[in-house]
Amino acid sequence: MRIISTVPSQTELLADLGLQAEVIGITKFCIHPQFWFKTKTRIGGTKTLNLELIKQLQPDLIIANKEENVKEQITALGRHCEVFVSDVKTTTDNLNLIPTLGQLTGTRMTAIRLAQKLSAALESIQQVHSKTAAYLIWKDPYMTVGHDTYIHDMLNKCGLRNVFHYQTRYPTTTINALKDKAPELILLSSEPYPFKQEHLQELQSMLPESHIVLVDGEIFSWYGTRLSKKLDELNLLLNTLT
Repeated sequence: MRIISTVPSQTELLADLGLQAEVIGITKFCIHPQFWFKTKTRIGGTKTLNLELIKQLQPDLIIANKEENVKEQITALGRHCEVFVSDVKTTTDNLNLIPTLGQLTGTRMTAIRLAQKLSAALESIQQVHSKTAAYLIWKDPYMTVGHDTYIHDMLNKCGLRNVFHYQTRYPTTTINALKDKAPELILLSSEPYPFKQEHLQELQSMLPESHIVLVDGEIFSWYGTRLSKKLDELNLLLNTLT
């Protein structure tokens, strides 16, 4: 089987399923595992796929995602080979995704073991005691997360109450709105916008009542197997927020 992955977190999952030989193409954002990033053919970005190159690679299966990829591009590719499109909005969706990909790729038993490990990791998250939080993913304009996102569900798993839970998808917000919501915590993600210490300091001066921290966006937004590898780092973060 010749497989192309168009989503970074699913690329990592395919690697953990042991599909080194089968995966022939990945995106320029598929940074895990590192040796795949250095050696696999890159087929563009998640939303800017190189359709002609993908066709030339003659894949049997393309692994895509409803949120990460452009529908028209995936539809076009579906005329040439089998396409699997995931839709992961919760940690439960993620747990179900792993055995589904295992079934598709002939790695069912490995997938079951990975799902069991992830389930144990989810159970081992050391929750913060119900603090309100805002999670920012972008700047100029500021953007946050609504209730129908994987990040929102991860916040819930950590015991954090999303102050923008009434919103959908990835709404824009403002400093005034953040002041009005007065979250106890503001989490600045490392991706897709790379928030740094300077941004933290700027926000802290405007929102002195909130505790603002930089967080690894992969922990909160990458489904697949990432949490299993980052559990200790997440719990260390959560311990500092209690």
